[in-house]
Amino acid sequence: MQKNVIFAGPSGQLEGVLHLPDACSEPGQNKAPRAFAVVAHPLPTMGGTMENKVVTTLAKAFAELGFAALRFNFRGVGNSAGEFDSGNGEVADVLSVVRHAQDEFGHLPLILAGFSFGGYVQARAAQHLHPQPHRLVLVAPAVGRSVPSFEKSTSMPHVPHNTLLIHGEQDEVVPLAEVMDWARPQHLPIVVLPGAEHFFHGRLHQIKQLVLQDFHGQRL
Repeated sequence: MQKNVIFAGPSGQLEGVLHLPDACSEPGQNKAPRAFAVVAHPLPTMGGTMENKVVTTLAKAFAELGFAALRFNFRGVGNSAGEFDSGNGEVADVLSVVRHAQDEFGHLPLILAGFSFGGYVQARAAQHLHPQPHRLVLVAPAVGRSVPSFEKSTSMPHVPHNTLLIHGEQDEVVPLAEVMDWARPQHLPIVVLPGAEHFFHGRLHQIKQLVLQDFHGQRL
């Protein structure tokens, strides 16, 4: 089940789409999701929105796992108020989304997920949350400075050792070599999809399966 939501953000309203597992919409069944996932989209200045196919794939995978998942538009995108802020204001947007989720669902285990610019923002947002998120899921995160029209004010931080990191071998926006350079000092494993490019055309089913397999049977 999906429903459109509007909630307060640091620069005005933020809009999103909430995905709920099937059991949450069926009478007489357990209505409590097992966890809550917040999914962030790619670079707004390059057309990134919450309707991106990688973002919607992640949200649907989390719902299939029995989680509530909220994908949302960063400030200045769609009906979300404000202006693009090179990642700084977008981190504040994520923190507002998390507070909204906690008001709605209580303190469920939290997963932060993001694609490209959204992965960069989620890694930064995780540093401001206490307790830390249960997991991070980063797909082709913008770890370097090669992403067009995006001058980072803060470098990509290190992330927890249990982060699920997925990248395409032929990524033309965030080269795999940059991700390797960032992951190497952390001893962070990378799941590399051979032949896949940045937007994972024709490979979305693999992203979904990787997320399902990674979380399957995991205690939260």
